[in-house]
Amino acid sequence: MGIYEEKPHTLKELEIEQADESQKVLNELEGQRVFGRKHYEFWLISTIALFWSLFQLYIVIEPTNSTISRSIHLAFALLLAFMIYPMMKKPYFLKKIRWFGYTFALIGMCSAGYIAYFFEEIALRPGDYKQLDIVVALIGIVILLEAGRRTLGLALSVIAIVFIAYDMLGPYMPELIIHKGASLNKLAGHMFLTTEGIFGVPLGVSTGFVFLFVLFGSLLDKAGAGEYFINLAFALLGKFRGGPAKASVVASGFTGIMSGSSIANTVTTGTFTIPLMKRTGFRPEQAGAVEVAASTNGQLMPPVMGAAAFIIAEFLGLAYTDVIFAAFIPAFVSYFALFYIVHLEALKLGLKGMNDKDLPPKWKTFVQGIHYLVPIFFLLYTLMILRESAASAAFNAIMLLMLLMVVQHPFRAFLAKEKITKDILLSGFVDILAGMISGAKNMIPIAVATALAGIVVGSITLTGLGQVLLDVIETLSDGNIFIILILAAVISLILGMGLPTTANYIVMASLTAPVILILAQDNGFIVPAIAAHLFVFYFGILADDTPPVGLAAYAAAGIAKADPIKTGIQGFKYDIRTAILPFMFFFNPELLLISEVDPLNPANPNGWVWITNPLEIAVIFSTAFIGMMAFSCFTQGYFIARTNIVERFIFLGIVPFMFLPKVVQEFMQLPSHYLSYAIGIFIFVGLYLLQKSKIKKAS
Repeated sequence: MGIYEEKPHTLKELEIEQADESQKVLNELEGQRVFGRKHYEFWLISTIALFWSLFQLYIVIEPTNSTISRSIHLAFALLLAFMIYPMMKKPYFLKKIRWFGYTFALIGMCSAGYIAYFFEEIALRPGDYKQLDIVVALIGIVILLEAGRRTLGLALSVIAIVFIAYDMLGPYMPELIIHKGASLNKLAGHMFLTTEGIFGVPLGVSTGFVFLFVLFGSLLDKAGAGEYFINLAFALLGKFRGGPAKASVVASGFTGIMSGSSIANTVTTGTFTIPLMKRTGFRPEQAGAVEVAASTNGQLMPPVMGAAAFIIAEFLGLAYTDVIFAAFIPAFVSYFALFYIVHLEALKLGLKGMNDKDLPPKWKTFVQGIHYLVPIFFLLYTLMILRESAASAAFNAIMLLMLLMVVQHPFRAFLAKEKITKDILLSGFVDILAGMISGAKNMIPIAVATALAGIVVGSITLTGLGQVLLDVIETLSDGNIFIILILAAVISLILGMGLPTTANYIVMASLTAPVILILAQDNGFIVPAIAAHLFVFYFGILADDTPPVGLAAYAAAGIAKADPIKTGIQGFKYDIRTAILPFMFFFNPELLLISEVDPLNPANPNGWVWITNPLEIAVIFSTAFIGMMAFSCFTQGYFIARTNIVERFIFLGIVPFMFLPKVVQEFMQLPSHYLSYAIGIFIFVGLYLLQKSKIKKAS
C-alpha cells in the first residue's frame, strides 16, 4: 500500500513506509542510479564512499596541505558522481554503469587528483606550466562541467561556460563589459592550477567544514534522529488545530539541522506529513506548500544553513560563530511566523487536530530519543561556548554520536530485559557504516557545485568583472538603493531556480554582494558586509519554491498529488514573509544583532559592535516577531477573524514600526526608537480588540 493513497494510516504505519518512500522519491528527483545489494556496483560505490568519509575524518586528525586535500576531495566527488549519476535519465543508462561511465569516472578522478600527485612540482614553478599541466587542466574543466550537468542540472554548468567564454572573448564584448581577454593557457592555469579558481575558497570550505557537518547529519539520520524529531513534533503538536502542518514546520526545522538541501528536507518529512495534512483538511496544494515553505526555510536554520554558513564566514573573514549569531533572529522569526501562518490557515479552514489515539505519547516519545539531542547540544556548546573551530567541533560531535550509536541498541535491549544478541551488538556499527556512506553520497552535489562556482569566482579575479558589474548595476539603478536591492533579489531568485543554495550564494556573493555594499555606501547607507551576504543568501533559498522551476515545490507536489505550479505559487505566498526580512535587516542591522556606533571612535574604526545584552536581544526578537505576525495577517487576510481591506493595510502599516524603529524615529522625529515599538504594539492590540468586538457582535 503506497503512502500516497487516501486510505487512513496510523502514525506507526506511516513511520514504517516513510523512510523507503522518501528515499525512492529523492532518487527519482535527482535521477540517481540505485543498485540492490546483489549488484557489485552497490558494493563498489559504497566502498568508495566509505573511504571518502574516512579520508575526511583523517585530515582532521592529521592536517594535510589544503590544496592537496581539496584535490583528493574533488577526485572522490567526481569518481562517485559519474558512477551514481547517469548520462541521461533513461533505462539504458540507469540500469547499470556503462563502460564510458567508468571511463569518465577515472578521468575525473585522475584529473582532480593530478594536483595532489604533482603538488610540489607545480608549487616550485608557479605560472611556468608544462604542456601536460595545461592538457590535464582543460580535461579537468570539461569533465567537471559534465559532472555538474549530471548532478545539478544544466544551469550551473551553463553559467560556468558563459563565464569562461567571457574570459576568452573579452576584447569582442560590448563596450560596457569589454576587457583584454585571456589566452587558453592562462585561463586553464588560473582556473585549475592555482587556488584562484576551481580549487579556491568554496571548495576549501566544502573540504574542511561542510563535509563533516553533512556527515554528522547523515549519522544522526541513520541513528534514528530524523524519525525521532518527526514523532516528537507530532506528539507535542498533533492534537492542535492543523496539528500535522504545525508538526511539519517543527520537524522540517529539526531536519534542517541535518540537511543542506531543501529538496531533501521536503522529501524526508513530506512523505510523512503531507498525507496527514490532507487527512486533517488541507487541500493538496496547501499541504504541499506548507511542507515546501518549512523545508526551504530549513536552510536558514543555524548551525548549518544549507552549508552556506561556513562559506559566508570564510568570505568575510568572520568567526563561524559570528555568522550563526547574526543569522539567529531572522531565521527563528521566519520559522515562528510560518508556524503562525499555518495556525491562521487552520482557523480559516475550521480544522481540528488529530485524535490522541493516533499520536505517540509525549513524555515517552521525548525520553526515548533524548540521547539524540546530546551530540547536537555538544556540537553547539563546543562551537558557541568553547569556540572551537568548526572542523574540530564537528569531528568531536561525530565521535560522540558514533559512541551513542554503538551503545543505544544494546542499552535498549538491556532496559527491555531482552537477550543481547550478536545482531544487536553489531547494529550500531552497521548504522555508522551506512551513515558514512550516505554522508559521502550526499556531499557529491555540494562538492561539484562549490568546484564549479569556483570558476565564477576565478573569472572575477581574472577579468576584474566585479568593477564591470558595479558599473552595469549603477547604470541600471541610477544609484537608487532600493532598485539596487530589488535587482539583486531578482537575479538571486532567477539564478537560484537552477542552482543549489550553496552555489547560488557563492555566485551572488562574488558578483552582487560587493556591488551592493559599494553602491549603498555611495548613497549614504553604511551597512555591515554580512547584511549584504545574507541578503543574497535568503533570496537564493527562496528560489527553491519559486515557480516555474522551484524544485522543492515539484517534490512536494509529487507527494501531495497536486499541481506543481499551484503548489509553488502557494508556497511562495507563505514565504513572502521571508522575502521582506532581507530588506529589513539591510536597513536595520540590529536584527542581525549588530549595533551601529560612532565610526570615528578610534577604538572601533569599523563602526559596528555585537549586541550582547540579553534584554536588548529579547526586545529585538519580540518586536520583530510581532512585526512578522502583522505582516502574516496582512498576507493571509486573517487575525482572530477575517480582516477587511482596511484592517489588512493597517497590519501592513505596523511592520515598519516593529522592524525599522530608527527609520521611523527619524521620519516621525520621535525622542526614542522605543516609541516606534510602542506605537506598533498599540496598533496591534487595538486591532485585536476591534476584531474581538466584531466577533461578539456577530455572535
